[in-house]
Amino acid sequence: MHSSAAPDVDGPLCEFTCGAHCQGMMHFSEPVPVFSTSDAPAGHVRLAAAAYLGRFKGSSREHTESDLRCYLTWCAERGLDPLAAHRADLELYIRWMQEIRRFRPSTVSRRFCVAAGFYRTCVIDGVLEHSPAEHVRRPSVPPESPTLGFTHLQFEALLTAARQSANRYDFALVAMLGLLGLRIFEATRRLHGLRHLTAGRLGYSSRCI
Repeated sequence: MHSSAAPDVDGPLCEFTCGAHCQGMMHFSEPVPVFSTSDAPAGHVRLAAAAYLGRFKGSSREHTESDLRCYLTWCAERGLDPLAAHRADLELYIRWMQEIRRFRPSTVSRRFCVAAGFYRTCVIDGVLEHSPAEHVRRPSVPPESPTLGFTHLQFEALLTAARQSANRYDFALVAMLGLLGLRIFEATRRLHGLRHLTAGRLGYSSRCI
C-alpha cells in the first residue's frame, strides 16, 4: 500500500546519518557521515530516502527503513555516496551480506530489493538517470524455508501451558502467534504489560521484547 502523504524529512530519516553494524532490527548510536568523498550534500541522500519511504506506511515503512539504513550505513563506512554508486558497488554489497555478515538468503534478497527500490524511486523522481541495481544479479532464495515450526501436538501442548499460566496475556500471545500468524512484534504491540512466557514441560522458553 502506498501513501500519498508527504515524507517526513526531519523525522526518522535523520537517523540515516548514524552508523553501526546492521544486524536484525538495528539501533545506531555513533554518528558517522552518510558519505565523505562526494561533492553532493548529505541532504540529497536524506531527501531521496524520504521520498522512497514515503511510499510505505505502518510496519512496512519501519522494516523498509531498517533495511535501507543498513545499505546507507554500508556506503558510509566505505566513504561511498549512495547516489554515485555503480553496479559493481551493489554486487559488493550483496557479497558483504552473504560472506561477511552471513545473512540468510531471504534476508539478503529482501535488503537488496529495498536498495533496488530506493534507486528505482530515484529514477522516477529524476534524481538519477538510471538505477545502478538494474543489471545486478539477484541473489537466489530457496523455494522452501529451512526454518522448522512446531508440530500440531507441540503447539497444542504450548497452548495448554499458556492457558494454565497465571499471566492472562500468555494464552493471548500464543494464540495470536500460532492461530493468526502474527509476528512477535505485531503481537506484543497488542499485549502491553507482557513479560515472558515459559512452557516448562516442553522445555520451550520465549522472552518477549
